[in-house]
Amino acid sequence: MSAAAVGRWEFSAIGTRWQIDTAVALSAQARNRVERTIDQFDRDWSRFRDDSLVSALARVPGRVAAPADTDALLDLYRELDAATHGAVNPLIGDILDRRGYGPGYTLVDRGATPARPWQQIVRWGEGALSLAEAATLDVGAIGKGRLVDLVVAVVRGEVSGPLTVDASGDIAVHGHSERIALEHPFDPARAIGTWTVQDRSLCASAVGRRAWGDGLHHVLDARTGHPVRTVAATWAVAPDTLVADAAATALFFDGGPEFAHHRGVEWVRMTTDGRLEWSPDCKAELFS
Repeated sequence: MSAAAVGRWEFSAIGTRWQIDTAVALSAQARNRVERTIDQFDRDWSRFRDDSLVSALARVPGRVAAPADTDALLDLYRELDAATHGAVNPLIGDILDRRGYGPGYTLVDRGATPARPWQQIVRWGEGALSLAEAATLDVGAIGKGRLVDLVVAVVRGEVSGPLTVDASGDIAVHGHSERIALEHPFDPARAIGTWTVQDRSLCASAVGRRAWGDGLHHVLDARTGHPVRTVAATWAVAPDTLVADAAATALFFDGGPEFAHHRGVEWVRMTTDGRLEWSPDCKAELFS
C-alpha cells in the first residue's frame, strides 16, 4: 500500500506485531486512542494477564458487569459451537494451559482432557456476564479479529482515506485494495497463492504458528483436548474481521465450510497432506 505507507505505524501489543497504514500520519492523540482500545480489550479478555477480568473470574466465579464486546463474542461462539458440533468452545483456556500453553508458558504437557460444556457454565445478557464455576474463558479463536475491527473504527474516526490494519495475519483493508500473499504453513519463505482484498478482511491461521512439544499446537479440538491433525492452515475473507477470524477457526473442523457459506465467507484451506480446498466463490489466485 504505497500511498498509505506515508502514515505507517508499527508496534507490539497483545503478544503480536501490528502495522497500521494510513494516507497521513496518525496524531499522538489518535495513537493514544488506539492503544487505550487495545489495552481495555486485553484487560477484559486476556487469560495471560493476572489483572484481567477473565483471570479474576477464573479465580472467583460469579456475576460481573459484562465488557462491551461480550454479546458479540459469545453469541458468535454459540454459533461456532453449533456449527462445529462442540469443537470450538471458549472454555478451551484451561485445556491449553494443561497442555503447556498458559500464562506461565511452561510448555509442559499434562495430557488431554475435554473442555467442559460451556453453555451450562457461562451466562451473558442484559449487561452481565457470569460463570457458575471457576473456569478460564479464552476468546482467542475470534478475539483478535474483534479487536482489529475496534481499531479500524478508532482510526477511521480520526483520518479518512485508505487504511490497512494488520495484526499478524488478521488484516482489514478499507478504501483501496491489497494483494496479500498466503504463506505456506510448512515453509514461511513460500506462498501457496495470493488474494486481492478490498473493503474486506482476511484472516489466516496455521498450526505451525504457535507450536511446542511433540506435535502440540494452539488449535485444539475442545471435545477431546487434542490438537487438530487433518488441517494445516486456513484463510478466510469476510466483510469484517470478527467473522473472518471465526471462519478461519471453524475451517479446521467439520462444519467449517457450512458456517462460512452461511456467513458469506470465501475461504481456502490446506490439509496436512498438502491438498488445497476452497469455497466455490473464492477469488484467491492459488498456485499449482
